[in-house]
Amino acid sequence: MAVLMGLTTVVMAQPNGKGEGKERNGGKQEMRADNQRGPGNDIGLTDVQKEVFQKGRTETAKQVQPLHNQLGEARAHQKTLTTAEKPDMDAINKNIEKMGALQTEIEKIQTKHRLEMRAQLTDEQRVKMDNAGHRKGGEKGGGRMEHRGGLSMR
Repeated sequence: MAVLMGLTTVVMAQPNGKGEGKERNGGKQEMRADNQRGPGNDIGLTDVQKEVFQKGRTETAKQVQPLHNQLGEARAHQKTLTTAEKPDMDAINKNIEKMGALQTEIEKIQTKHRLEMRAQLTDEQRVKMDNAGHRKGGEKGGGRMEHRGGLSMR
């Protein structure tokens, strides 16, 4: 079973052979004509729209990256706190609150970016983009499974 899961991970991480790799964005997996995340030519973006979207992605990434780094550090600290000989529940709960606040801030920035980009679309493009989210399993998750090392109860 572990071997099968390992092989699945390796296969899913590989590009599709056309130079188009999948990347994650807050749980979403999308494709772009320029081989990056996003709606791309599926919705008929103009060259001007593609340029505006690229600038928006870059600005959003600059804002979100430090928050992702802090979140990673908080997760590592959480592991330290929860595996201590005598766990301090107050410190654990405080760290959980910190992680929640970071995740909320990341989501706010990403949502603002999505809405700003959506405002650049025509009505027809917006309909296509909205429908594309439904085909991929909804806006969040995209049908992918995630395991964060928790305990399973059998």
